[in-house]
Amino acid sequence: MRLPFSLILLALTSLTTAQGDASAAPSLQASDTSTISAALDPSFAGLGIEPSNLYSFTGGAQANQLSINLLQNLADYAGAPPHLRIGGNTQDYMIYDSSYTNFNVENTADPTGQGDSDIFTIGPGYFEALDRFPQGTPITYGLNLAYSLTDWNTRIVDTATAAVTKLSNVKLVSFEIGNEPDLYHENNIRDVSYAGPQYTSEWLARADQVWTKVLQPAGIPSKFFEPAATASTDGTTFDINSLIKFGITAGSDNADTFVFGWNQHDYYYFTGVTNYGLTIDHMLQLQTTEDQFAYWTTQVDAANKSSLPYYLREMSSAGPTGLQNISDSFAGALWTLNFFCYAASIGIASVEMHMTDNSYASPWQPININNQSPHVRPNYYAFAAVAQLIGSGNGTSQIAKLPLTSVTSAYTAYVKAYSYYRQGQLAGFVLINGKTSNTTDTSKSMNFSLSLPNNFANQKLWLQYMSSTGASATSGVTWNGVSFEQTDDGTPQTVKTTTDTLDIGSDGKVTVSVPDSQAIVATINFGLGGVNTAIKKSDALARSQGSVVLICISIVMSFWVCDWII
Repeated sequence: MRLPFSLILLALTSLTTAQGDASAAPSLQASDTSTISAALDPSFAGLGIEPSNLYSFTGGAQANQLSINLLQNLADYAGAPPHLRIGGNTQDYMIYDSSYTNFNVENTADPTGQGDSDIFTIGPGYFEALDRFPQGTPITYGLNLAYSLTDWNTRIVDTATAAVTKLSNVKLVSFEIGNEPDLYHENNIRDVSYAGPQYTSEWLARADQVWTKVLQPAGIPSKFFEPAATASTDGTTFDINSLIKFGITAGSDNADTFVFGWNQHDYYYFTGVTNYGLTIDHMLQLQTTEDQFAYWTTQVDAANKSSLPYYLREMSSAGPTGLQNISDSFAGALWTLNFFCYAASIGIASVEMHMTDNSYASPWQPININNQSPHVRPNYYAFAAVAQLIGSGNGTSQIAKLPLTSVTSAYTAYVKAYSYYRQGQLAGFVLINGKTSNTTDTSKSMNFSLSLPNNFANQKLWLQYMSSTGASATSGVTWNGVSFEQTDDGTPQTVKTTTDTLDIGSDGKVTVSVPDSQAIVATINFGLGGVNTAIKKSDALARSQGSVVLICISIVMSFWVCDWII
């Protein structure tokens, strides 16, 4: 028997005992908030691919349709494909050879570069494979800085030339020269004296070669490079202010400047480095994310003062390859959703979550590995939610921190809130409660009491969910009534065809009671993107007269999926 979802919700809500409360009163105007993002680029929620793993995601002689479809889904929701960074440790070990025709990364039999910095060979097929991704996909491509033999200039120019001339479907938007130079000594790439001044000198020399011999002849501006792709700058001379002092933004005799934006890296947790064992519950204590990232906010501030954007081009819940049953759980999806919102709110211009083919933190597994066939992971649904959120603003979406009051003490570490603005006006909220819920525990929830401006009085709140059976679930997730797991190729399938609503009071107040560990998106007077419908720019423009309220409450409860399985 298939019962109406609203009846199931009503019956189960009556059995739910609210365990926590929080209140919020957002500002109507974006200009009245204390911390808010700039208008978010549709490609904001991006991905990074380790260069040695590129073919796993693109396919070799034949395309990997799963990857292509999953990226196209996000492009359809956001209005543009997610930004892709092709970079990581292995970029500093790659040499381009135009005569190498195979679709694979070849191991060099006798590497001669310092630190084996020429141990991998790629050819034209590398860029042919990368060019399969959705049209217009913005690409940041990582060039080899580690290689320092006398022909370094020829080597880097050859690679840059291939990237510029062979990528025509995707869009090359910037080069990154070198990956994490602050670790070069540890990786036997440079000696112990290597620091910010030496890096700056080498970086400028290579940028100048690429600019004069590749970019300038192609009519591409010199502001096309992102320093410094660092793993850390704390206690080093690779921080933004130091690099500026060393002259990295000064350019050369041939160009005023080469710097397109700042490129840094971080991980919430890193195996062998972080001094505790990560659990689902710890990850969902969302305050720990802010605590861990506190230092990097100083770098974001330095970037803003330099009038150049700050890009977090390598990030993940756990590195280097994620943690099974944690990174690939629904809790990982909730953490990812929160991090995207948090990053936007503190002024980060783009975030790329790093992917390797064997990482449990990657939003999908592209090939047979880890005794599993290719499949979509819960993380992917967070990308879909953020893409649809940003797409609904048609280029005007902004996210700000939203202060909460009267938060029940047991929930304080787990609760974060954000306001969503469109065209400078309040359009919604992201309310996140990371309190862990098991599949058998359906009695705990949070009451989020929202005091909305009177503009929203007596309107309807349409509810859409990012759902699963529990924080530990590694499959069975849905976003906005859609599953990406029903087919082998990542195409969206509708699994819920109805939309639920709440009434906003005449005083603008509404209380949303949501179980622990679930996400809800709510919009005023219409469904966000519709069921299984991408937000196109024309759709967003047509709806620009309407008001949108987004409520993402990271809370999971098994009864939300009852209507889909009965």
